[in-house]
Amino acid sequence: MNNVKNKRAIPSSDSGFPGARGIIVESYPARSAALRLTLVSETFPPEVNGVAMTWGHLTRNLAQMGHSVQVVRPRQLCEESSVNAREQDQVLTSGFPIPSYPELRFGMITTGRLTELWKRRRPDVVHVATEGPLGWSAVSAARKLKLPVTSSFHTNFQQYSCYYGAGLLKATVDAYMRRFHNRTMATLAPTQAMVQALQERGYRDVSLMSRGVATEQFSPHARSRELRTAWGVGEDGLVVLYVGRLAREKSVHSVITAFLAIKAVVRTAKLVLVGDGPLRETLHEACPQAIFCGVKKGAVLAQHYASGDLFLFPSVTETFGNVVPEAMASGLAVVSYNCAAAADLISDGQSGVLVDVGDEAQFIRAAVALARQPNRLAALRWRAAPSVARMRWPVVTQDLVNTWSAVIARHEQASLSASGFFDNAVSSPINPLGPRSA
Repeated sequence: MNNVKNKRAIPSSDSGFPGARGIIVESYPARSAALRLTLVSETFPPEVNGVAMTWGHLTRNLAQMGHSVQVVRPRQLCEESSVNAREQDQVLTSGFPIPSYPELRFGMITTGRLTELWKRRRPDVVHVATEGPLGWSAVSAARKLKLPVTSSFHTNFQQYSCYYGAGLLKATVDAYMRRFHNRTMATLAPTQAMVQALQERGYRDVSLMSRGVATEQFSPHARSRELRTAWGVGEDGLVVLYVGRLAREKSVHSVITAFLAIKAVVRTAKLVLVGDGPLRETLHEACPQAIFCGVKKGAVLAQHYASGDLFLFPSVTETFGNVVPEAMASGLAVVSYNCAAAADLISDGQSGVLVDVGDEAQFIRAAVALARQPNRLAALRWRAAPSVARMRWPVVTQDLVNTWSAVIARHEQASLSASGFFDNAVSSPINPLGPRSA
C-alpha cells in the first residue's frame, strides 16, 4: 500500500450546479493492493528456532504474493550462510549474545537511526517479532513517525526465567512484556487459548496469528530406510524421537525418563535427539545409548522426522511449538501436554495423545503405553498427517495480510479523526448540503 498519492488535477465538467464549471477536481489513482512491510526481529533464517522458521515462511510467501518486505535484524554469527540476503531488503545491525542463547544476538540500534531509515522509505506497517532492545527501538520509531505498528507474542520469557534461576524476576519480565506489546496497535498470538490468556493478563488488542506447516517438505514419504539402518533399527523397530533445543525450559529430561521406561518393555527401542543446546552433555551422561544428531535443516530434517515412530514433546513453555505439526505431518504419533499447538491440533486418542499439563508421570505412562501397543501406534501415525494437511502457509499468510490491512485502515481513520478531517469536510463550502445543523 503505497502512501504516496499521485495527485492529478483535472477540470470538471458542467455538473448542473451554478458555478460548477471551472472547479478543479482532484483525482487520486487507487493505491496498490501490495503492502510495504518492515519486519523487525532479533532472529531470522538461517537460524534454527520457531520464531525464525515462522517468519522465514511468512516473508517468502509475502514476497510471492507481491508484497515488499524489509527485514531489520542483528547480524548473526552464521551470517555468511544466509540465503535470503539477496532476495530481501535487509537492514543488519550490530548486537550482543543473548544470555543462555549464545547462538542468537540482541540487536542494538537507536530509535533515531530507524526514524531516519523510515523517513526515507516509509513502510505501510511495521511488525515487531521480538521484544529486545531492537524491538523497543522499532516501536518507538514507528510511534514517533505515526506509523501503524503491530507485534507478535512468540516466547513465554516470564516462564523461562524460572528455569534459569531468575524466578523472582517473573513479575518484572511479565510487566515489561505487557508494556511492550501494549505500545503497539495489535498483538498477534499463535493460539486462541494464548489470545485469551494474554487478554486476562492485561494485554490489549490481541488477535490470532495461526501457524502453518510445510507439508510439501514434512511428509511420511520422507521416511528413509537407510537412516533407520544407520540408527540400528529395522522397519518394524521403534524409534522414539525428539526435535528441538536441548535446554531446561524444554523439559528434555522427561524425554530421557520416558525413553528409559520404554526401553524396559521394548528392549530394541532407539532414542534419537535432533537439535543442540546447553544440556547436550548432561543428557548424554544420563542416556549414553541415545543418538544425538545435532541440528538438521531442510530435506535432511524432514528425513529425520519421518524416520521416527513416536514423537515426545514435553515442553510446557511453548506459545505454539512448531515441531508438533511438523511431526504430525511427517506421520508420527505425538505424545504431548495438552497446551499450545498440541491442544489445538491433536484429537486425543485419534491423531495423537494429550496428557494433563505438568503431569510428568502421566506423560511417561502414555509414552510407554503407546510403545507397548504397535497397532495403536500405527493407527495414530496413519491419522496424524491428514489431520494437519489444512495448515498451509499461503492461507496463514493471507490471513496475516488481512489483519495488517485492517490495522492500517484503523490507523488511517484515527489519523483523520484526530486531524478534524471529518468535521471540516461536512462544513466545507463545496459541500452542497452545507454545514450540519446544531
